[in-house]
Amino acid sequence: MAPKTTAPSLHFDPELAKSCSRAFSIATGLGCTVSDAHGLTLYEHGYGCASCELCGIAGLPHENCIYAHNYGMTAAERFGGRYIYFCPMGLTCFVSPIIGDTASAAKITVGPFIMVEKEDFIDCEIQEHFGDSPEALKQAVAFLDKIPVVLPEKVQELSVLLFMAAGFMNNLSDENRFLSMARSDSLQKQISTYIQQMKQQAAPLHYPFEKEKTLIQSISHYDKEGSLQYLKEFLAALLLNSGGNLEWMKSRIYEFLVLLSRTAIDGGAQESDAMRPLANYQKAAGTLKSFDTLSAWLVKLLENFMDGFLRYSDTRHGNLINRCIQYMDAHYSQPLSLEQTASAIGLSPAYLSRIFRKETGITFNHYLNQLRITKAKDLLRHTNMRLLDIALLTGFEDQSYFTKVFRRTAGLSPSDYRKLRQGKTSNQEEHN
Repeated sequence: MAPKTTAPSLHFDPELAKSCSRAFSIATGLGCTVSDAHGLTLYEHGYGCASCELCGIAGLPHENCIYAHNYGMTAAERFGGRYIYFCPMGLTCFVSPIIGDTASAAKITVGPFIMVEKEDFIDCEIQEHFGDSPEALKQAVAFLDKIPVVLPEKVQELSVLLFMAAGFMNNLSDENRFLSMARSDSLQKQISTYIQQMKQQAAPLHYPFEKEKTLIQSISHYDKEGSLQYLKEFLAALLLNSGGNLEWMKSRIYEFLVLLSRTAIDGGAQESDAMRPLANYQKAAGTLKSFDTLSAWLVKLLENFMDGFLRYSDTRHGNLINRCIQYMDAHYSQPLSLEQTASAIGLSPAYLSRIFRKETGITFNHYLNQLRITKAKDLLRHTNMRLLDIALLTGFEDQSYFTKVFRRTAGLSPSDYRKLRQGKTSNQEEHN
């Protein structure tokens, strides 16, 4: 009996995907990998995940990488067909899915590569993963010579090129034409439903300030699904309040886009990127001759803006946190606050606090205490300085608080730690 085979996907051509991956890799100098929906590598050209040895040096299972890459594909499906993310070792990748009969059948992943200066990557990521093992640290630093470096401003553009290449295989132009028709009809039905709900409330008509505020807050929290829902409610309220005056609605939408741009700037976006929706609206406003076309255009703009905002935050956050950690490492011995650090790297304290916890998993103060205790441990192991002097040199106000934080972090007092570590060192020297 002949072996049972699976019918090939109508859309996924493995040989075409390999050719695309190879061409992209040769053109950009970056590793490019084709893998199936489960993360199994089908083809790799250049320096890809299969060539990377950092996880092995760190003793981490390869499954961690597969999970990260599969998450990247899922996020790309949700956020417009492309996504930039970090692997478990802090290296950068971006991905675009290849559509099968009913879902993504495969993906093309570019990376891993370094998106900051190599010295900064060593100070922040490599030291964190390998700092406790001098031999592993040496191996990891030596291995970095094999890993490409790409400046952040190029990463977005390269991800667009990959998206366009994958789009060729996905026949996106035909699919988007039919999707656009279906979505426009669905959008108007949803807006009509919101209008009926508002009429039933019998509330006096006024500009929907509360809905506008809720919409802006949802955008600032990177909630794409919620933002699109609130936008449709906002549009319904505008139409109900306008009396059918299209020019009035256009003016109100312009004011909303001003708020949107300011929200993006507060969220860390560059001014040129944040102001682009306003510029696009000014160009398109004259062609929007009905509420249907106006609302469909605005929903599409917000979708694209949120996709870019989310991707921009992902790439920018990593760079910002690296800068923050470098600043903390240089000033840990001084009185250091969240406000001071935020000011030094050009952020608001609230924004830095939020992204720091999101990216590192711990609070700013927790990280600062860990950093200071790490520096104190080094002094305890290699010097006979007084505990008070060590406390002051590592940024603690007094010895009592230093001892309290040290015990909470290390599980024993500074004195006991010194005896234990220096005793081990003496025994090792005797054996040598």
